[in-house]
Amino acid sequence: MNTALVIEDCLVDRKEIEFSLHQNGFEVLIAQSGEEANQKLQEYQPDIIFLDILLPGRSGFEICRQLKTDPRTTKIPVVFCSSKGTELDKFWGLKQGADAYLIKPVVPQEIVRILKEVIVPQDSAQEVQ
Repeated sequence: MNTALVIEDCLVDRKEIEFSLHQNGFEVLIAQSGEEANQKLQEYQPDIIFLDILLPGRSGFEICRQLKTDPRTTKIPVVFCSSKGTELDKFWGLKQGADAYLIKPVVPQEIVRILKEVIVPQDSAQEVQ
């Protein structure tokens, strides 16, 4: 079973992302801050990370840069999920090393699209609903 780490401090947004991932066969790990995410990453190696930008403590941008420079996590796809939705926000998020950028509220079909693009091999993409 694939595993996703969702780093999100808003309960409603976190539950929406978590529900969509569960619907697509993912086990979901939750972190509400960068510090908590670091603790999870000491124990688990997720297949994908969904990351908010506005978090307590360190920003999602800082966390993404750390993930992409750490040899243990550099190959894990990172997807920003943020209410910051301007083209500049998207550009900056991708510039930090993110593999994709979703604008909140996150639509389940967009999560499926992202999963197909960054994690599911092309020959088994039809398995994701």
